[in-house]
Amino acid sequence: MRVLVVEDERNLADAIARGLRKRGMAVDVAYDGDAGHEAAFVTRYDVVVLDRDLPGVHGDQICADLAASGALTRVLMLTASGTVADRVEGLQLGADDYLPKPFAFDELVARVQALGRRATPAAPPVLDPARRVATRAGVPMDLTNKEFGVLCELLKARGAVVSSEELLERVWDANTDPFTTIVRVTVMTLRKKLGDPPLIETVVGAGYRTAEVGA
Repeated sequence: MRVLVVEDERNLADAIARGLRKRGMAVDVAYDGDAGHEAAFVTRYDVVVLDRDLPGVHGDQICADLAASGALTRVLMLTASGTVADRVEGLQLGADDYLPKPFAFDELVARVQALGRRATPAAPPVLDPARRVATRAGVPMDLTNKEFGVLCELLKARGAVVSSEELLERVWDANTDPFTTIVRVTVMTLRKKLGDPPLIETVVGAGYRTAEVGA
């Protein structure tokens, strides 16, 4: 799952990003509304954690623009004001969920995970994104966060080809070198862990896809 955190309180933004990364998510951070608005429309995020009161482009505008664009991105709006009127207004702007500050981090994680499940089609039974558990023939597999993320993206594609660039964008964050071989290496180790019959096919010059075999 790829998440964008748009929050002008840098310490809070960084703390949210660190915590979500520990849960295996790929997280980018923007510290003002201008950067957040640009990032939200350059990269397709599953979830945007959006502070409402931002310098530059206001959080309300970012939320409304995302809703108007028809993007599948889900918005979790954060604000220091937690009145019913504020929550209703935020949801009417197009936010999918609303969390007043201060908040319990575990609750934020749970809400982000729930929104992420709504942002993309459900994965086949071999994968349980909520518990981050993958099984094959009923046997749990010991996958790293990135291996799990790659498997999730390939399964969600339902046999369509997913390029290395798309995997890099969806599973890693903006700090990753775009010329790295990390996707190829991760797919290679993932294949070994998945065992036989092979589940991941390489489409030369295009990317990877799941094979039509029993999981």
